[in-house]
Formats: sequence, structure tokens, C-alpha cells
Amino acid sequence: MCGIVGYIGHRPACEILVSGLQKLEYRGYDSAGIATVLDGQLNCVRAKGKLQALQEKMAGSENPASLGIGHTRWATHGKPEEHNAHPHRDQSDRLAVVQNGIVENYRELRAELREKGYVFRSETDTEVIPHLIADFLRQDQVKQTQVSPLFEAVRLAVSRLEGAFAIAVVSADFPGELIVARQQAPLVIGYGDSEFFCASDTPALIAYTRVVLPLENEEIAQLTPAGVHVYHFNGDRLRKAPRTLNWNPVMVEKQGFKHFMLKEIYEQPGVVRSCLESYLEINWTSQETSSSPYPIRLGLEESLLENLEQVQIVACGTSWHAGLVGKYLLEQVAQLPTQVHYASEFRYAPTPLMPHTLTIGVTQSGETADTLAALEMEKQRRNGVGEKFQARLLGITNRPESSLSRLVPNIIDTHAGIEIGVAATKTFVAQVIAFYLLALDLAHRRQTLSRDRLGVLIEGLRQLPAQIEQVLESQERYVEALAHEFVETHDFIYIGRGINFPIALEGALKLKEISYIHAEAYPAGEMKHGPIALLDAKVPVVAIAMPGTVFDKVLSNAQEARARDSQLIGVTPLDEEEARHTFDVVLPVPEVDELLSPILTTVPLQLLAYHIAALRGLDVDQPRNLAKSVTVE
Repeated sequence: MCGIVGYIGHRPACEILVSGLQKLEYRGYDSAGIATVLDGQLNCVRAKGKLQALQEKMAGSENPASLGIGHTRWATHGKPEEHNAHPHRDQSDRLAVVQNGIVENYRELRAELREKGYVFRSETDTEVIPHLIADFLRQDQVKQTQVSPLFEAVRLAVSRLEGAFAIAVVSADFPGELIVARQQAPLVIGYGDSEFFCASDTPALIAYTRVVLPLENEEIAQLTPAGVHVYHFNGDRLRKAPRTLNWNPVMVEKQGFKHFMLKEIYEQPGVVRSCLESYLEINWTSQETSSSPYPIRLGLEESLLENLEQVQIVACGTSWHAGLVGKYLLEQVAQLPTQVHYASEFRYAPTPLMPHTLTIGVTQSGETADTLAALEMEKQRRNGVGEKFQARLLGITNRPESSLSRLVPNIIDTHAGIEIGVAATKTFVAQVIAFYLLALDLAHRRQTLSRDRLGVLIEGLRQLPAQIEQVLESQERYVEALAHEFVETHDFIYIGRGINFPIALEGALKLKEISYIHAEAYPAGEMKHGPIALLDAKVPVVAIAMPGTVFDKVLSNAQEARARDSQLIGVTPLDEEEARHTFDVVLPVPEVDELLSPILTTVPLQLLAYHIAALRGLDVDQPRNLAKSVTVE
């Protein structure tokens, strides 16, 4: 969740560090700092709050140092105050460390170090690391190492740490090297011309290089102006080759939009097109012969999908909502029993082992700690228990270069590209599209859909990008005007049924995340079983009512809310006469097959949440207390 940036080379480091941290602001943070090494001295500047506060403290001072580390902190241990901000230093102020993650055994280490005379200046878990490294530097065995004393001291220190972490270390006594290490938290190295970078995520690097090397768990690297050397924590040298990203720096710019979130909402038609073009056979139609090309090409191993008996999905937050849509599709389209689990719960209370089970991990960043841990646990517990119980793991992500792709052998890349806004929009829609393709692929294999019905749904998918554009073009100003009515609202209720109940959950989450308005979502039929007691004229109700199996039921449930004086907002086709008479306000979407409707119904709810938050003057892209990539448990 915290952001790390490091640089060693021939250019002034401060500008690169601050620029990199700005590109990592989406990860969420409440303080920031940098440490540089110049002329045998360590210089450290830290500030509470946003990066602007740090830049103001740095203003007016010349610092040509070409070695440094930077950090944005999301508070875990200790309040977001300057003395808890990173980098943290050793007692002599000669060595500095930045960390992403949590040191679980920091209390024991802190007690041990205090007995040796080390004094702590923060409440953080991180501060044990510089003291531990400094303690190892005093030992003779470190001074005799073949690599460097700093490298060896860091290597020995990380062997004492328990938990998930990524660190970067600089020292005034070793001005020619930057040491980085990873254990269960993301860290990537960037390659330049006699200069090298490190960061928690690639957006911090792409302005300077697209040649990167993600570190694996239990790997430590020494960066010098002459090159990069990677080792295992046990000291063994590793031979690793960097890869080239196909990203463009423009992808992480706002391109004229006020906020990244709004830009990413508008990118959704293109994202859906890209995903469909990558996996759908363009020329396939239901009218062709049975020997015509297979319509969906996900590029997965054939054994992954053979003889499946059930599916389990592990995810967190918005990805969990995408998994709920996936459950509906897999069960109703492919006739496969499916369970959706919070990854944070599944890893401690997994389901009993069942044969021929596909486990799907969904994470937009590919770095979500709980999801990765759940998948790793599932992989380990199925080892050696028989062929029919063997692990079948699939990942759905928009970051194919992430830790997820190195953990599981099969990935569906959603082609959503980098998402900067903390509140997921285009990545949610892309994940849902991935589930459509997977469900239709399985339905085709299992022959649970007729060829004609499969053709209707595939053709409907192809129409979605244009229909999303239609929603955006017709509703942007209308929703913005409507949002003025709710700037002072304290509570919202969202309702939906069937495949659109997860969209009600997602709509409520978006409003909570960025506007800080309390919002809850319920299956519409459950309102009368308790939540209806919350309703009055001050609590608006947003209902998703799309023609299909539950359309009339949702309208009836909405009428129950209307009878309690709630203002009713309906996401429904414009030409549905009964719906127009039911709702006080209509957010219209094109009429589509009920199975495909979630892709369209989610867009007005994204716009509503966005405009309410923007009118309240809030930080839409970086809402308080949240982080884009949740890399701690």
C-alpha cells in the first residue's frame, strides 16, 4: 500500500524520487519523505500529509545527490505524524530504510535491540530494520563478505524479519550502492543507461525506462551505476533477465480530465473493445456450420477447464463484486456450481477439498496480499492429494506482469491498462467481461447453451462498447445536475435482484469510497425483512430495474420504498413506461439482454458517485484511508 521509489545513477535524485512518488499517489498515503546521500552525508526530509507538504520543505535547497530513496506511507503502526514517516534511520543517522508491508515480529526485535542500547524515535514496525542492519554492520563476518558489507548486513537483517515486506536501503558509508529486497510485497527494478531505479509499481518508472525486472519473494538486489546483481536471501547469485513493458507514459496522465476517475470511466468503451478483440473470433456467427472456428480463444491450458465440477472465486472489494457477477454467469450459463469468497476469510477458513475444482483469483493490481495468499494456500493444500484434487488456478487481472502471473500458470489479461483512481471503474467492467468470456467458453465446451443462444450473447457483447458510449454521451451533464440534490445527503440505499444485485453492491461501494456518504445495498426482495425500517424522505433509494426475469419484482420492491417517502432513482431503459411512473428520477440505459445488463447499469452509478464526491470538494482519486493496491493483510 505504501509507495517506494529509489534511484542510483548520474542525475539529481530528488526530482526523480518526487516524480516517482507522484505516480504512486494512487496507492494511498498520509505522509511522505526522501533520503539522499551526498559527499558522505545522509540527508532526510519528511512531512505529514500530501507530497506538496514535502515539496514545500524541500523548496529552495540545492541537492545534486544522485543516490536516494523516497516513500509515501499509509499508516499501519503509529499515527500519520512526521516522526512516523519514512525513511527511518539508524541511531547514527548514516543509514536509511523505506518499507512497504508489515514486520510481524517487530516487538521482539525492538526489545532485543533496546537491550543492546538502540533508541527508537517512532512507533512504527519499520524502524527495527535500520537498527538491525546497523547492528549487523558492526559484525566481522559482514565486513569480510564478497559482495559488500551493506548488502550482507541487509541480507542478514531480512532473514530476521517475519511478515510481508519490500525495502530499499541507502547508507552514507556506502555511497555507490542501493540495496532492495522483497518478501510478499511488490518491488520492481528499472534499467537505464548507467542508472537504475526501483519502485513499488511500474507507473513510477515508465517516464524513465520501460525495461524492468520484478523481484520475486526472498530476493535481494544490489544496484550500482555499473549494474544490478540479484541474489536469493540465502546468498546464492541468480541469473535473471529484465523485460520490456509495452506501456506509454501518456497512460498515466489525465489527458484533460479533471480527475483520473472520470478519465477511466470514459475509457471503458475502449477497454471492453480491447478485451473482446483479444479473445473473440471476429468472424464467428451462430449461423455457420459446426466446423466453423471456435468463438472464444482465452489461451488457457486445456486441462484447466476439462471435467470441472465446481468453481470457487477468491477476491476482495470491487473484485469480489465482479466475482458475484461471475458466479451468476457460471451457474446460469455454464451450469457450474460456484462459490465466491472474501480472500481474507478464505485463507483462514477454506472450503473442504472437492475434486475437479477451478479456483479463480481476481485482483486488478495482481498484488492484493489476501488474494495471493489464498491462491498460494489453495495451491499448497492440493499438492500430493491425488490427481482429481490437483490445483487448477486461474487469475483475472489487468496487470499481467504482476505477482499473480508468477503464482498461477493461467491468466486472463483484461487489457484494462493501468488504473490510477483508487475507486475501481474500468477494471471492474473489464473483470466482468472476463467472466462473460469464461462462462461462454465453458458453456460452449459443456454444451449448456444452444449455438443460437451463444451467438446472441456474443453479438450482444460486441454491441456493448457503443452502448456504453451512448450512456456516457447522454448522461454526463444530467447526472452532474442531479448530483447537486445529494451533496448534503447522509444515507443511500441501493437495491437490485439477480445478476444486478452485485451492481447495487458496487454502486454503494463507489459512493462510500469517494463521497464518504453511508450507503448500503440489498437484494430488493430483502428490503421488507428489516432494512425498510431505515427509509424516510431523507434516504434516497437507487434501484436497478432491467427487463427480464425479475423486472416486475424490482418495480414492486421499489414501490414499497416509495410508500415510505424515499426518493426513487431508477437505472432502467428510458422507454419502459411502468418504470417511468415508478421512479422519481430515471438514469436511462439501452435495453439489452438481461444477462448483459450489468456492464451498462454500472456506468450511471459510477457517474453519480463521481459527481456527488466532486461537488462535495473531495479528493476523488485519492479518498481518505484507502489505497489502490492493498499489499498488507
